[in-house]
Amino acid sequence: MARPLFGGALSATFPPSAQDISELREIPDNQEVFAHRDTDQSIIVELLEYQSQVENEDAAKYHFEDVAGSNKASEPGTCEVRSVQAIPKAELSLQQCASAWLLTGGQLVSKFNEEAKNTVNIHMCLFRLPQFSTDVLVTFNDPVIINPLSSSKGASGVAGPAAEPWTVQDFQCVMTSLQLLDPGVFG
Repeated sequence: MARPLFGGALSATFPPSAQDISELREIPDNQEVFAHRDTDQSIIVELLEYQSQVENEDAAKYHFEDVAGSNKASEPGTCEVRSVQAIPKAELSLQQCASAWLLTGGQLVSKFNEEAKNTVNIHMCLFRLPQFSTDVLVTFNDPVIINPLSSSKGASGVAGPAAEPWTVQDFQCVMTSLQLLDPGVFG
């Protein structure tokens, strides 16, 4: 089922186990954050300023490096880009984008400024919308190794049967179902 994003200006189909983090804590106005209820996985949709100084796959790398900086994973050996590929517009619901790019990489990330770092696979889809001076970034954070000293270790705390972890196919469903319903969101 499609979920409204940014007050209904966009929508996308998320996995059933996605919890809207804005119900738990303050989220910046340019972000929608969803977390898996039983794992440390998250999917973030962000409306960002269009980066006209970088083109195509370099724009995806620019945003990946920006996220790495936010995750304090910008030191050598703490992040890597594994692949960047164009996504054919025919596969997307967001037809207003000039181009779309899928980046796969990895980062060593600590939570809450902890010393313990977790190994996280990062899947990013960058939708370029120069006509709205906007880059829309959809990021799937998929931890693959949780450090035993991390607060993420045994993070579930939810009673009942655990939901299946999200897959890359779940992320691709979010990515391909994203649609723009009200361009007024871009100002």
